[in-house]
Parts: sequence; structure tokens; C-alpha cells
Amino acid sequence: MIKSMTGYGKAEALLETGKITVEVRSLNGKTADISIKTSMLPKDKEMAVRQKIAAELTRGNIDFFVTYEPNAADSAKKINMDLAMEYYQQVSELGDKIGAVNLWSKNPNDLLALLLRMPEVMDAKKQDVITDENWPLVEACIDEALKNINAFRSKEGEILYKDVTEKVANIMEFSKQIEQFEQERTDAIREKILSRFAELKAEPDQSRLEQEMIFYIEKLDINEEKVRLRQHCRYFLETLDNEPNPGKKLGFIAQEMGREINTTGSKANHTEIQKFVVKMKDELEKIKEQSLNIL
Repeated sequence: MIKSMTGYGKAEALLETGKITVEVRSLNGKTADISIKTSMLPKDKEMAVRQKIAAELTRGNIDFFVTYEPNAADSAKKINMDLAMEYYQQVSELGDKIGAVNLWSKNPNDLLALLLRMPEVMDAKKQDVITDENWPLVEACIDEALKNINAFRSKEGEILYKDVTEKVANIMEFSKQIEQFEQERTDAIREKILSRFAELKAEPDQSRLEQEMIFYIEKLDINEEKVRLRQHCRYFLETLDNEPNPGKKLGFIAQEMGREINTTGSKANHTEIQKFVVKMKDELEKIKEQSLNIL
């Protein structure tokens, strides 16, 4: 069964210090265009993750996210007491040198507020969330997210399959419906030519006229176009059923279908046939649009 290139997958993992969430989103694209939208992933792991995503999803515009929610005990900021005391010593020494020993005596809270605003006083020592020790948990989380987005793509693929097969069947039916007007079309062309000779009051050689008329009508014959169109439609369905990632190929087949439909329209010379040609073009445009999203 085919897959859509549109999908979303999410997975979570509990680490010692908090919860990590991996999200993968994809839209249709010609190649695997992967964007790693996180700074948490270690640089030495990024290439392996890209290769894993490309192998699992094959094609599409793919966004990869990692977010982290620390445990309550680890999320609170901590005062770096040693650093704060170091700043205090320096401020005190500066006050002694410029004669401002009692500068903060009236409002010592001002000094405290100043110290708390000093660089890194309120920052706990930063640690990498993803480490070699917890990498197996993180990698399993990534695998689960990719599994979930593939399941999403498969469900979307079922919808796409139903939609495009119905539209191909409609095109084949419209092509068949054209046949009921072909004799009427031929008679109308013949009548038009004879009427023109009557208007001109010309008396052509009947044998030569019949030859030329047959030649002209054969040039407007659309039987070959109908046969090729049906062949393309069957090939489209076979490709859809038998190839694992047929999206690009389906686009090429749809182009060939379009050529036969356009040629049929240019040769039609009949109002009802033209209506069916328009219907076929409408269905084909929807097929092309949907094929762009098929993996």
C-alpha cells in the first residue's frame, strides 16, 4: 500500500533529569530535505540521526524537533554561592578604594539585588541533557517517533489510494462514454463538408470527394488516443499497486495521460465529446495534485 509524504510522529522518554520529547513532521518534497530544529542533539549524533530519518522516511520536507522538560527539582535556578561571595569581595574592595564603604548601608537589599544580577550567579551549572549514558533511551524514542510518523503516512496513503483510483476509473469511464457520440460526430463532419460544397454550388468529382473526406475524417479519428489513454490508466493502477514508492513515476504517467486527453480534445469537433474531455482534464488535475503527495 502506498504512503503519503504528509505525516506527524511523536514519542517521549523519561530520563533521570526530566522528560524528552521527539517530534517529526513531514510534507511532500522531491528529495529527503531534513531540518534538525534543535540544539540539544550532540553534534556527533546528528549525522546518524539524519541517516536514520532518510532511511525511514525516504522523501519529503522533514522537520525534526527535540524538546526537554526538566524535573521540578532540577528546573529551579540555584544561587552560585561561591561566585556571589567572590563578586561581594570585589565590590567591597572597590568601595574601599573609592571611599564608598557605607554606600549600601542604608539599603543592603540593593547590594543583594546587584549581586543576584551578576553573570551566572543565578545559573546552575549547565549539563548536557543527552549524554552517551542515556543515548540508548533517546535513540529508542527517535525510533518510536519515526514508527509513529510512518503509521500516520500509511493511513494518509490509504485515503490517497482510494481517491486517485476513483479518479482514474472516472477517466476510463468518460473515455468510454465518448464512443456513443463518434458516429454522430463523423456524420456531422461529413454533412458540414457537403453543405459547404452546396453553398459554393460546386460539383466535385464524387470519387475524389469521397477519398478526401475519408482521409480528413481519419485525421480526426480519436480511437488511437482512447486506446493509449486506457493503457496509461491501467499502467497507472499497476504502478500504484506493485511499486513501494511510486510517487515520481505516477507523475510521469499522468503527464502521458494528459497528452492523450489534450489530443482527443483538439480532434473532438463535437460539443458532447468536448464536455467529457473537460471532465477528464478536471479529474487528471486532481490526480496530479494528489500524486505530488504520494511517496
